[in-house]
Amino acid sequence: MNDLVSGAHAIFQCVYHIEWCPKYRFNVFKKEGSKCDMENILQKIAIEHEMQIEELAVMPDHVHMVVHVNPNISLSKATQLLKGRSSYEYFKIHPNLRNRYTNGHLWSRGKFYRSVGSVDLETTKQYVHNQVDIHQTTLGAF
Repeated sequence: MNDLVSGAHAIFQCVYHIEWCPKYRFNVFKKEGSKCDMENILQKIAIEHEMQIEELAVMPDHVHMVVHVNPNISLSKATQLLKGRSSYEYFKIHPNLRNRYTNGHLWSRGKFYRSVGSVDLETTKQYVHNQVDIHQTTLGAF
């Protein structure tokens, strides 16, 4: 996970920890079959949108995911794709669930996300702070 990805004109690492839960925090994924269905749906969506799931945990009442997101997709859009499409696909497989979610919304409106990287905040701040000294030394050599 520490590897940077190289694109045509960029080097990047867009890795996020995303978490969300079903509406009313119902234990929708308590059964192993339901859990597997959601895992498969999320894997399929990620592949279709050039995301790479590093880690996935479908819990009875929420989902955790560590995912590499293509920098051409915003984090907000990636979360929207994962939540919206998975809801649609899950209702197709489990139509009886519409009795519990009469408005057709599987997921709650909320979500949690945080960037994950191979370098912590303090190291990054030190790196940026020390750039002035590094460049002054380099420029002074000419």
